[in-house]
Parts: sequence; C-alpha cells; structure tokens
Amino acid sequence: MPALALVLIIVASSAVIFFMPAFEYDFYATIAVFVIAVGLLTVWSFVPYLRWKNTSYVLTSHRFTISTGVLNKSIDDIPMTKVNTVSADQSLMERMLGCGTLTVESAAEQGQIILRDIPQIQDVRAELFRALDDATDGEPSERGGR
Repeated sequence: MPALALVLIIVASSAVIFFMPAFEYDFYATIAVFVIAVGLLTVWSFVPYLRWKNTSYVLTSHRFTISTGVLNKSIDDIPMTKVNTVSADQSLMERMLGCGTLTVESAAEQGQIILRDIPQIQDVRAELFRALDDATDGEPSERGGR
C-alpha cells in the first residue's frame, strides 16, 4: 500500500499543480501543494517503507526471532517448541508481488504475531515448517493447524 500511496499522491499533486489557475499567489499555492505532498509521502510511504526495511526475521531450529523498529528496537523471540499454528494469507495484489501476511500462533506469552508484507511468503512458510520439524525431531508432541 505505501507504493500505491506514493503513486496516488504524485498523480494527485501533479494534477492539482497542472490544473491550478493562474492568480496572484499561485507560486505560494504551488509551494503549499508541494509541502503537503511531501508530508503525505513521508507519513504514508516513507515511514512504512523504513519500518518494513528495518524488520528482520531469524529462524533457527530452536527459535523464531523478530526484530522491528527504526529508532527504537523491539525484539520478539518465540521458541519453536511453543509454535502451535502458522498460516499465510495473500490478497490478489500480494500474490502478484509475491508477498503476504504470515500469522504465527504460539503458546508463549506473545500469543499471536502477525507479520505483514513478507517477501516470498510461501518459501518463508515452508522454511518455518522445516524448522518446526527439526525442533520436534525426537520429541513426541501433537501439533495442530499445519
């Protein structure tokens, strides 16, 4: 959605500037449109992009670690033995882009973690299942939802 916001803001602000009638303060109106467009781009495109770019996932056979944040860092660790279900959802647009939303439910204190805009979602989901299988090798356990 940040990419869609980027395109819409650029098109809308360009149209406003192009169709703006000439008047005494048209230079200041153009500057105002530009400032508003930059503000909207910052809030709806640049900040979400920075958040997405500064989110990392580390997957081992023992834990799944999610690190997020631009200025402040937040780190969530989920022990693989606590993961109950994993699901992947993709809208039509996400399918075309090859990304999606991964939902990990665990018996740990985090409960449910929703990870949005994961690139190559099916590969990540398959890798997560492999890690789950590695974590439970030799352990009798009942897992649901896979």
